[in-house]
Amino acid sequence: MAYQLQREVHDGQLCRLWLNLRWVDEYLEFLHSRCRPNTWLNYAHDLKVFFNSVDKAVVEVTTADVLHFMQSQTQPPVVDPQTATGSKPMCQRTLKRRLCAVSGLYNYLLMAEDPPVKRNPVPTGLVLRGHLPGTAPRLNPLIRVPTTLPQLVSVEHIQQFLVTLHTYRDKAMLLLMVLAGLRKSEVLGLALADLDPLKRTVRVRQGKGGRERICCVSELFFQVLEHYLHDERPSSATLQIFVVLKGPRRGQPLSVSGLNTIITHHRRLAHTPELTCHRLRHTCLTLLREAGMSLEALQQQAGHQSINTTRVYLHLTNQALRDEYFKVSERLFPHSEARPHA
Repeated sequence: MAYQLQREVHDGQLCRLWLNLRWVDEYLEFLHSRCRPNTWLNYAHDLKVFFNSVDKAVVEVTTADVLHFMQSQTQPPVVDPQTATGSKPMCQRTLKRRLCAVSGLYNYLLMAEDPPVKRNPVPTGLVLRGHLPGTAPRLNPLIRVPTTLPQLVSVEHIQQFLVTLHTYRDKAMLLLMVLAGLRKSEVLGLALADLDPLKRTVRVRQGKGGRERICCVSELFFQVLEHYLHDERPSSATLQIFVVLKGPRRGQPLSVSGLNTIITHHRRLAHTPELTCHRLRHTCLTLLREAGMSLEALQQQAGHQSINTTRVYLHLTNQALRDEYFKVSERLFPHSEARPHA
């Protein structure tokens, strides 16, 4: 049978996910209080894809099934000869997340008092050849995820996009991403009590990994927010700042899908197809680093657990390094050297 992901939403908030698959539904309930909503939803989707692919009961899955699933997910795209279109192969980062979801399920089952399975079928890595007997085997990563530089949005395109926004609510949400580097889930999770207009800061209580932090925000955001609160925001019992303005859900918290719809619509109006919420965050952090913000301060603003995650912005913005390089290279190899000798 094909499993379908079922969801229950209350007051705009996702409160239950299930597949009608024993053990998986119990695991999803366990994850509810341990994951951010986006992570919870992604894991539920990943488990649906996996068990629809292997077509076996949870307790019957083997390592061979997992390896076959990996191979099927990374196959080259199948092109339709009539339309000349095809599906994209799975990227390594998404595949790694799907295997983490499956591995987490079996680790959860192994913690039970009477485990329904004897082992986790997802291997931790591939054993390197030539290891000595009696010693712990050295492992290669099961999935190699390439390190890529963040993609940015030009300031001109951000301005084009801003012009198309006709509500103070939408402008305030966008400014939180491009001026403070907040993730979209962090924007939607903000409550009125999290704002400090005098200090020009916001408290992010629902950051990635459950980490709370204080972020600085430009005065421009608070000016736009004041117009939204006084002129647009309907009276509502919810404490969240950003709510639905029209329709049957008026006054209820704005959902991630609602924000995505807004971004998609205005991206089309502004002719900025590359603009996404996360690219706005990357652009903000890049500009802050380029302006001279220290890595430690940028780490706090971004909410990164490790400063190594923040270091990626060195590769994008170190203008001083670029200036020094071109000054030295011009001294060593002046333009005149480019002419061939007679």
